[in-house]
Amino acid sequence: MLHCLRSLVSLLIVAQLFGCAAPSRSEAPTSATGTWALAIHGGVGTLERSASAAEQQEYLDALRAALEEGRARLARGESALDVCEAVVRVLEDDPHFNAGRGAAFNEQGQHELDASIMDGSTLACGAVAGVRTVKNPISLARLVMERTSHVLLMGDGAEQFASTVGVERVENAWFDTEPRRRMLDEVLRERAATSATAPNTARASNYGTVGCVVLDREGRLAAATSTGGLTGKRWGRVGDSPIPGAGNYADRYAAISGTGTGEVFLRHQVAKSIAARMELAGESLERAAHEVVHEVMRPGDGGVIGVDSAGRLLASYNTEGMYRGFADAAGRFELRIFE
Repeated sequence: MLHCLRSLVSLLIVAQLFGCAAPSRSEAPTSATGTWALAIHGGVGTLERSASAAEQQEYLDALRAALEEGRARLARGESALDVCEAVVRVLEDDPHFNAGRGAAFNEQGQHELDASIMDGSTLACGAVAGVRTVKNPISLARLVMERTSHVLLMGDGAEQFASTVGVERVENAWFDTEPRRRMLDEVLRERAATSATAPNTARASNYGTVGCVVLDREGRLAAATSTGGLTGKRWGRVGDSPIPGAGNYADRYAAISGTGTGEVFLRHQVAKSIAARMELAGESLERAAHEVVHEVMRPGDGGVIGVDSAGRLLASYNTEGMYRGFADAAGRFELRIFE
């Protein structure tokens, strides 16, 4: 009998660590109903510490616009899901980041965009991968969650679905920016010189993914992540951003959005692992994120933002910096890149 019980516990832990698993029957964490908090990120790369003050200010201004949008919506009492979608749309429309306009080019000089969104109160989630003409992939991801029985649609199928739900469409070239074009040219020159068969996933220029995590006034948690993927990516490569549990996750314990080397986030189910440590080991958000980002992942792999059910906010990263911002009902409004 004891052996059977131990086996059952092991199976439950494995189930919780991977995918959109159902919540456990343990007592729910204390909710911060009546307050609100949000964090955003714009990735962990592209700008060096030596960049001019003017260049750094451009990114801070871009983050400020998104954070102000989220703060205003939460102060009005909007839901965590609505705020996540709206904030990520602002970041997708800003050419400074590798998501939406400003997305990385693939090897063929085109854009393939990925996004996901998740409702922590229900574990409902929706995602798209490899979309080419959807102006705001995060909105299509939400429609996958709300209007289909699926979680993830990709490529041509996602494009067909977009036509049925009437989201705004653009030509693929609308996502072009000159800085991203130069990054592609550099990658292709290096590839030709070294006969490399795959893109270098450790390039800082790949790390411009955007994300948002929210606790709303009703105590609901949500997370959203959007990306243009790797510069020079091949063969329809899909990273962690549209995969619930890897680069994006929300449950009743925490909401997490990640950025960095997608393959690492996929292998370790980074976002879900943080929430699982909180639930199964009783760790705080800070401790759980630190253990995963600094002990499981390697230096340079990336980082996460998170918010827990009490409204505690966090950014944890093992890179030189992370574009990030925090706001809450107590008046916090903070933007950072390096320190």
